[in-house]
Amino acid sequence: MKSIDDCFLSVKKKCFKFIKSQETLANKFKNKNRMLKSYLIPLCFWIFNRTKKKKPLIIGVSGGQGTGKTTITSMVSLILRKYFNLNVFKISIDDFYKTRNERRILSLNKHSLLLTRGVPGTHDHKMILSFFKKIKSKNFKSFQLPKFDKSTDDRYKKKLWYKIKSRPDVVIFEGWCVGAKSQNTLNMKKPINSLERFKDPDLIWRKYVNTQLKTNYKKLFKHLNEIIYLKASNFKLLQRWRITQEKRLWLNSKNKENLKIMSTVDVINFMQTYQRITQNMFKDVPKYASIILKLNSSHQINSIKFKK
Repeated sequence: MKSIDDCFLSVKKKCFKFIKSQETLANKFKNKNRMLKSYLIPLCFWIFNRTKKKKPLIIGVSGGQGTGKTTITSMVSLILRKYFNLNVFKISIDDFYKTRNERRILSLNKHSLLLTRGVPGTHDHKMILSFFKKIKSKNFKSFQLPKFDKSTDDRYKKKLWYKIKSRPDVVIFEGWCVGAKSQNTLNMKKPINSLERFKDPDLIWRKYVNTQLKTNYKKLFKHLNEIIYLKASNFKLLQRWRITQEKRLWLNSKNKENLKIMSTVDVINFMQTYQRITQNMFKDVPKYASIILKLNSSHQINSIKFKK
């Protein structure tokens, strides 16, 4: 019979190796044993118990920028593969960003702020919908999915895209706005930051993004079987973590020329485009998420709540 202790002994070496690859001299992971035994391994048992042979389990992992979605989903994927022998495919909604040229055209036709990647409307929602349908199809055929390079703010060349050769048991679809819902139009009138006040005085951008959530993204998120939410206590923490993330991106980029990596001021300005939806998600997503992983100010998982 499978147990948390057995699982821990089986996966700790690989998990710790992965954790080490994510650390910097200034940012070390603490309480690694506890993170695995108390949170991530029980989460993997929960996922395993919901898998079905006939169709893949599609899990949305949501949380504000910098919460550690990529790190946590990578470790969960590792455990599910290593100990539970599941075929796992994970991808970020970020990989489906429209190309820089597509966003340029969108910004000319709709609103200048849509050149900046991130908000609903800057992803290729048709491609995501096609992905969900293909992954569920009884007549599954191999296909490719894009990879996005944030250091250049554009997609990688097609030869570097994901190649899905067999239908997975579990699909992990992570992203800051995964599972977000639209807002009441009346609540959108008052600007919440300087970007909205000065760059969107007529609410054109806000209304466009909100309409995307109400229509195209609502259709996408209906394909999710479960939502796991990484909850931070406030938006300022997310800003701090996102700045650290950007510094790490610069350190890990081999070619330092012509990069689109942001300064601290750039990150703060950039995150204003995320602020409205992120703060709305703080209130809304815990009401319908399957699991809530609460994060403390030290960027560690502090508790786990299974709601189903």
